[in-house]
Amino acid sequence: MTVSHPFMRYVAIGDSLTEGIGDPGPAGGHRGWADRFAEILAEAQPGLAYANLAVRGKTSTQIRADQLGPALALQPDLVTVTAGMNDVVRPRFDPESVAANIEETFARLTAAGARVATMTFPDLGKVSPVARRVRPRILDLNARLRIVAARHGVAVLDVFPHPFTADPRLWSDDRLHASPIGHERIAAGMAHRFGLPGYDGWTEPLPPRSPVPVLHAVGADVRWAVDHVGPWLWRRLRGHVPGDGFTAKRPVPGPVTPQHAG
Repeated sequence: MTVSHPFMRYVAIGDSLTEGIGDPGPAGGHRGWADRFAEILAEAQPGLAYANLAVRGKTSTQIRADQLGPALALQPDLVTVTAGMNDVVRPRFDPESVAANIEETFARLTAAGARVATMTFPDLGKVSPVARRVRPRILDLNARLRIVAARHGVAVLDVFPHPFTADPRLWSDDRLHASPIGHERIAAGMAHRFGLPGYDGWTEPLPPRSPVPVLHAVGADVRWAVDHVGPWLWRRLRGHVPGDGFTAKRPVPGPVTPQHAG
């Protein structure tokens, strides 16, 4: 079999997106786009070793402080980084500080010889009414992300411009985390970004669905607010952070076993 990429040691760092929240694994736990991407890589390079250090709820500061060092210690030749969304949704958002954290992460990884990739954030305001107020922050962070990525030769999967990201089927019930379909699309997009064959259609729209009656849509918004927004605000008021008590799901690089759910 012809190897279509040079990577032998892949490490993923980041927050809930990279941990895989919203994409239940067939054997329990969470799968997520990074696991799916690792499976794609392993199809072309069966000797690939993969570690995932991402933990839900982590800010760019925490990812730089807690995950960067361990990632470097694993001597990866490929690293994916997702950071910034937990900064965006906090009351106080310092875009310069977030960009500085991400840039230091990029700089140290690339200086160590790793190929690094990241992604922009989608327009959450098209999916979640509450998220519309953070759209300017997302635009700002995406712009800064593109700049620092270009400065350090980091590959960027730019998901923001693509209309398919507004399809609710790509999002889990909380409208903040990707659904299994969403995670699958991100993995395909990353594979396409690295030139792997067979993933050109990662931006194609999903098949049309039946129109949703207005009253049904309003009712869904109300249930979403009760089930997800209210509890989220209550946890924040109590100082609870989603990542408290959680550790990396895959801290040691190991072989990748393809899963066949979703």
